[in-house]
Amino acid sequence: MKSILYILSAMAVMGLAFWAYQENYKTQQSLRVVERLQGEIGKRREAIAILRAEWAYLNRPDRLRDLAGLNFERLGLLPLTPEQFARVDQIAFPVRAVPFDLQGTVLTSGEEEQQP
Repeated sequence: MKSILYILSAMAVMGLAFWAYQENYKTQQSLRVVERLQGEIGKRREAIAILRAEWAYLNRPDRLRDLAGLNFERLGLLPLTPEQFARVDQIAFPVRAVPFDLQGTVLTSGEEEQQP
């Protein structure tokens, strides 16, 4: 009886060792994936920072002013003046018209109910 208990104990230990070995390799694989993803995130953040710097460089006011001057004939862009701005209360908004008459009732078939 003791020998069966020893054999079962040894098999349980080997099974647990095999399970721990597999979990160890799965964990190492997951760590490699995480490191690869973190490296990719770092590269993407660096690329975004470079693109933001290029965008800021290309949108310099003096450069845009020069481009507008060079392309004035084709685009017709003029500088903004204070007279072009207004307050909200000076803007005439259109009056909203009621799109349909709400006097009669409408049936589900789409026909208007006849009133006696």
